[in-house]
Amino acid sequence: MKALTSWLSVLLFIVAPGFCVAQISNAGSSFRPIPEIPTLANPPTASSSATSSAPGGYAGYGSASTSGVSPPAGYILTANDFVAVEVFGEEDLRTQVRLNGEGNLSLPLLGSVHLAGLTLTQAVARLTDLYGRDYLVSPKVNVTLVGYAARRFTILGQVNRPGDYQMPESSPGGIGLVEAIGIAGGYTRIAAPERISVRRGNQLLKVNAKRIARGVASDFHIESGDIITVGESIF
Repeated sequence: MKALTSWLSVLLFIVAPGFCVAQISNAGSSFRPIPEIPTLANPPTASSSATSSAPGGYAGYGSASTSGVSPPAGYILTANDFVAVEVFGEEDLRTQVRLNGEGNLSLPLLGSVHLAGLTLTQAVARLTDLYGRDYLVSPKVNVTLVGYAARRFTILGQVNRPGDYQMPESSPGGIGLVEAIGIAGGYTRIAAPERISVRRGNQLLKVNAKRIARGVASDFHIESGDIITVGESIF
């Protein structure tokens, strides 16, 4: 019996380590490694500074909104000029319209406003005052000249192409008499440059263009609506 017990002990000693190893091996197979979290090659980052699309103030207002002509300094608005009026922050008040024949402009809220005879700066001041008086707090107004009124003159008598002409856009303030005669094709063979009359409203002005050509007198300024008559030589 003792001999049997001894053999069993020896057998257990031999077999037990392998059994234990197998158990440990089987137990280890039930564990799963924690998956590795992938790292983005280019992770998104927050911007270091925010940009605002809000307007930067009146200084930049109108810089890209309305394109117009470039009138000479001190240009005076006249009937039928085409202008754009904007009020900063008030889209409903933006308008582009032509002054009527009396020099008035029809504007939202204000109705008819007379602007003919004013410079653009004076027009801004007038509209700023009118909008600020009853409607807006500290309005900021911009007035842009979009296009000149059609400025025309008529030339009759001894020129090669008598008729009605429009003044060049490049001369919004009017043109000289010599240029007007050139537009009409110049003098005829029997013209009398010293005998030219210009009808301007109720005035009748006498001009000696021969003196102008000699440099003795300054060129005569032709305005919109003038009617020029070149006389005929009596010889």
